Amino acid sequence: MNGQAASNANASNGRLTVGGGVTSQVDAASAGVGAAMPPIGSASTASIAGAAMAGTTAMPQTPPEEKPRILVMGLRRSGKSSIQKVVFHKMSPNETLFLESTCKIQKDEVSDCSFIQFSVWDVPGHIDYLTDIFDTSDTFASTGAIVFVIDAQDDYMEAIDRLKVLVSGAYNVNPRIKFEVFIHKVDGLTDEQKIEVINIHYHLTTIYDHSIFEAFSKVVQKLIPHMGAFESLLNIFCNNSGLEKAFLFDVATKIYIATDPSPVDMQVYELCCDMIDLVVDVTTIYSEGQESDELGFSEDTCSSIRLDNSTVLLLRGVDRHLALVCVLREESMDRQGIIEYNFQRVRQGLQRVLTLKQSLSSSIAAASDSQVPGALKSVEASLSNGAALD
Repeated sequence: MNGQAASNANASNGRLTVGGGVTSQVDAASAGVGAAMPPIGSASTASIAGAAMAGTTAMPQTPPEEKPRILVMGLRRSGKSSIQKVVFHKMSPNETLFLESTCKIQKDEVSDCSFIQFSVWDVPGHIDYLTDIFDTSDTFASTGAIVFVIDAQDDYMEAIDRLKVLVSGAYNVNPRIKFEVFIHKVDGLTDEQKIEVINIHYHLTTIYDHSIFEAFSKVVQKLIPHMGAFESLLNIFCNNSGLEKAFLFDVATKIYIATDPSPVDMQVYELCCDMIDLVVDVTTIYSEGQESDELGFSEDTCSSIRLDNSTVLLLRGVDRHLALVCVLREESMDRQGIIEYNFQRVRQGLQRVLTLKQSLSSSIAAASDSQVPGALKSVEASLSNGAALD
């Protein structure tokens, strides 16, 4: 693997052409849209539409068997274990060069977060998904999303054939599974090579920059119900507060759980991630009586950074696991009182949603879960644009 990070190897989505006359199209980005699955086999064209997960809830204190499951699959040496170690274990990308090949399924429980408790399974590339050894019925039935990793520096035709078989088998077991493809190790490709990859819905990723975190954010967001309500809340928060962008981050993984509808600029996203790292590092150094595995983060955590280009980054803690990071122009700091007022309302709303999720049980899950959009809507109505406070 080339250790040099390509600055423009950003997480991307698109459709590109596969050589050899074979077209494989996977569309798993649609939310709430069901589609009929055409057969996948020897045909030269395979079209797969992933329907939205219905009723999957990521909530605190969820029993392991009920947590949403993400399977990371692909051929051997495609970078699956490296992705998992960098995103969820804070391993340095250079250290991943010494990882051994995975011989059996590795299960990771991501349970120290507020919104995104789930499990990640690293599936070895040599496993045949449709044999009796691999229990497809049990595995795929409980799976929320499948991330298929393709090595961009290797011959990808075998990977595409394996992907067709996988999607066909998984869909037959669970039509609600989300499918995502990571075209990985793009740090070793030229810009021209990146345009000749494959005709699927994909993310260009590398562990040598933040593209892998941005891509995993997209995967995790599809497992969180009521994402539209969160986006709407952050959109009104930005409009009323004079902000250019707002992210709701999981602090431990730097995955953003929600953001406003405006496009995500990768440079801005990387700055926000770096700010979280800085705040966590400083907090860890100066916090007393703190366990070694704790981040030292709380709802009282706050920070602001002014950049040379007149941009300001604001970070405010929501709870021990979540942070709201905002991007704004320096002149908008004149409205800092309005920003703080609106942030307090947003934080109260998010904490109310967390309380609702913590109260979920098998008997009242549907009733409580339906209250989440209403709770966020009430927060939207309370946000001020400054006129009421003048």
